[in-house]
Amino acid sequence: MALNPNMKAIQTVTVGAGGAASIEFINIPQTYTDLYLLVSIREETSASAVAFIKFNNTTSNRSERYLQGNGSSAVSGTTSVLQFIACQPSDTANTFGNASIYIPNYTSSNFKSVSSDSVSENNATGAFSRLVAGLWSNTSAINQITITTDTGDVAQYSTATLYGVTSAATAAKATGGNVTYDGTYFIHTFTSSGTFTPTQALSNVDFLVVAGGGGGGSGVNNGAGGGGAGGYRTSAGTSGGGASAESKLSLSAQAYTVTVGAGGGNNTSGSNSVFSTITSIGGGRGQGNNSVNQTGGSGGGASSGGSGVSGTANQGYDGGNAYSGNGGGGGGGGAGAVGVSATVSSGVSGGINGGAGGAGVASSITGTSVTRAGGGGGGGARFQNDTVYSQPGSGGSGGGGAGSSSGTVNGSDATVNTGSGGGAGSTTGGNTNSSGGSGGSGIVIIRYPAS
Repeated sequence: MALNPNMKAIQTVTVGAGGAASIEFINIPQTYTDLYLLVSIREETSASAVAFIKFNNTTSNRSERYLQGNGSSAVSGTTSVLQFIACQPSDTANTFGNASIYIPNYTSSNFKSVSSDSVSENNATGAFSRLVAGLWSNTSAINQITITTDTGDVAQYSTATLYGVTSAATAAKATGGNVTYDGTYFIHTFTSSGTFTPTQALSNVDFLVVAGGGGGGSGVNNGAGGGGAGGYRTSAGTSGGGASAESKLSLSAQAYTVTVGAGGGNNTSGSNSVFSTITSIGGGRGQGNNSVNQTGGSGGGASSGGSGVSGTANQGYDGGNAYSGNGGGGGGGGAGAVGVSATVSSGVSGGINGGAGGAGVASSITGTSVTRAGGGGGGGARFQNDTVYSQPGSGGSGGGGAGSSSGTVNGSDATVNTGSGGGAGSTTGGNTNSSGGSGGSGIVIIRYPAS
């Protein structure tokens, strides 16, 4: 039977040295709809190769119908117990019987049905498989499960894990976005705008709201500034601009509009992302030909000797400064660091290196660490009489890299749904036109406990 994606391990029991009379689960939580039990078992002294299940420490009111085969013949019948196959002492050492046991509706006031699928294998000299449809004719909720062998102890290294299963149809407490479950939280990921609708009041709701990144600036006779990252706000880890985690949200059973901000294009700032009371500001565009850099979630990098502009407090950092005159551009600010300023690469006759984009911030709100909201790299500059090509600034953590002044001069686009800034255009002199790369679109992630 396939594992339900809404399954959570309650307890694992491993038998120690000398064996044990039983494997037991007590005080089973009554918060799930079904139980699922996985067992690997070997008998210590018995020779009949069977194990038994009882509920609430009673052996009464059990019955089953079984079908059992060994590859060449099969038998069927009924018993007044609930049993499955275990390896026995005469079987090859270190082999164990395995069983999967499903118990639906274990808290109901109806009789409890049980199904099991068990196998054993004796180093290829013999094998058995047993299918069971069982019933415990009792109206009490199951709060204890005991596994024993028929006459001997359960052998060392035998293990059993009990899982609680929540019905997939009723597990999620809201709709909207791409819904996943990691065993503790339900996670709704929005890569485009939509609606988040809780089906009940929710507390302790975590969020990550990243705005669209700013576009890189265009360059003519100078390296342009990199785009600033979109604003970065979260309750699950560090927010942008070095801020601490924000407070979790409490939401009512109503529809909440989720806006995922678009990334800005050439010489264009990014758009805001919004969820509930949380608004993250779009990243500022980088400075370019006939355009000034702008503030934003993180600020855009400068060009033509200018200064980087500021980011928004608790969302991102400032952009980097350009080199004086027609030099390299500054990197766009990132959620985790200021954009790097342009530098001289090889003395007065060398090119002017663009500054790298500021670093982004990592989040594990989905269970996997992902870094988002890096600044775009600043463009490099090389004049016709220079003997050394300059280097464009690299993008910070998903930000677009600047165009190479030794070849392609257009900046590269940032990665989608990262909120990173676009790379700036570079120049080789001689009135060469270049375009800035687009900023990455934003993302909104919402997480709440399953129970």
